[in-house]
Amino acid sequence: MKIPRSLRPLLALLLLAAVLPALALAAAPAVRVQVSLDRPQLPAGSPQTAVIKVALDAPARPGDGERPPINLTLVLDRSGSMAGEKLERARAAVIEALRRLGPRDIFALVTYDHSVETVVPAQPASNSEWIEGRIRGIAAGGNTALFAGVSQGAAEVRKHLAGPYIHRIILLSDGLANVGPSTPDDLGRLGGALLKEGISVTTVGVGTDFNEDLMTRLAARSDGNHYFVAESRDLSRIFASELGDVLSVVARKVIIEIECPPTVRPLRIIGREGRISGQRVEVGMNQLYGGQQKYVLIEVETPAGRPQQTLELARVRTTYENSRTAKAETANARAMASFTASATEVRRSASPEVYQAVVENEMAAARDKALDLYNSGKREEAAQELKDTSATLQQKGEAAGLGAVAAPAAALSQEADEFQKEDLSSARKKEIRSESFKSRTQQKDY
Repeated sequence: MKIPRSLRPLLALLLLAAVLPALALAAAPAVRVQVSLDRPQLPAGSPQTAVIKVALDAPARPGDGERPPINLTLVLDRSGSMAGEKLERARAAVIEALRRLGPRDIFALVTYDHSVETVVPAQPASNSEWIEGRIRGIAAGGNTALFAGVSQGAAEVRKHLAGPYIHRIILLSDGLANVGPSTPDDLGRLGGALLKEGISVTTVGVGTDFNEDLMTRLAARSDGNHYFVAESRDLSRIFASELGDVLSVVARKVIIEIECPPTVRPLRIIGREGRISGQRVEVGMNQLYGGQQKYVLIEVETPAGRPQQTLELARVRTTYENSRTAKAETANARAMASFTASATEVRRSASPEVYQAVVENEMAAARDKALDLYNSGKREEAAQELKDTSATLQQKGEAAGLGAVAAPAAALSQEADEFQKEDLSSARKKEIRSESFKSRTQQKDY
């Protein structure tokens, strides 16, 4: 059919209108990188410290948009302590998670007690009827070979490691690891090794008998999430929250590189694990979820500056793989500060958002350190750690004109009384470790 000449311009415009949104979507970066300082204006005349916040914002994935497939293995503790309601609710939560997957997703299930069994080898989640039958047949057994269970779960994930998948292990346990490697360091090393393969492990601790140090270490080193579930009835909600994250991944293999000039010295990474080598800082994250912000805080030392002098504190390079296009993307930014002789200008420049992030992470670090001291029998030192951190954060907040932002740090002084007692409950320890983990990794609440 020949199109009349008079209609050709109109058809061209209609075609362009249809194509442009798709082109814009393809060109849009998956992650927006923002760099900010706790004080963009620093006091002149003496060396200073500054905190650089590198924030990664991932837009929410459209509800009807195509997502990358998931390669999911659930590792379920079926030791004797899981018998009864806990195992029943765990089976129901696993089935619910399975039903949320699509035909392109891969599902596997590994159970463990004193030994390990692959109940469902890695296969398309669409084979749901057979898989659900296998899940319903799981019964409680003996001891807890946790390390071996996670290792076997990783073996199932590796069957599809080369595909275009988001790789995730979800470990559920209610007890101590008492068969095979069983220390937090053992599981931390395993988590670090899995992260190098692009596999994250999310840990779900049920009740008050699991080792919270082991579970959080495994999750942190592999860049997964961690959940403390006091009541087994919450398991379905936990699994729904976790699957919501996994199904919304927009970027993976994230590397943040921060390069400081010779006159600026990186001091520490606040809250997260990473590496400082000379003037260079590197922090990795396995996956970013749509609609969430993740960030890194770096404290640096600057030389003495002159009034009105501008100084580059760092150049930031963020690389990642767009999970929708499977293409590498890069974002560059710079952290700039200026010096002033006016204390008023310094206070006026203070960033409430950055300082709030610092307060939250320093409080989390203090609670973790205090808990370590408490577990070592050093209750007085644990309480003093909380009191000192509380005072320091509040003093810095007042000096920066951000007393209200630092006010939550007062809670640490109140918590110090808890740490001087001999009966800090197992549940309270797990709550502290879990909340600290969420603060340091910016994990959303379920």
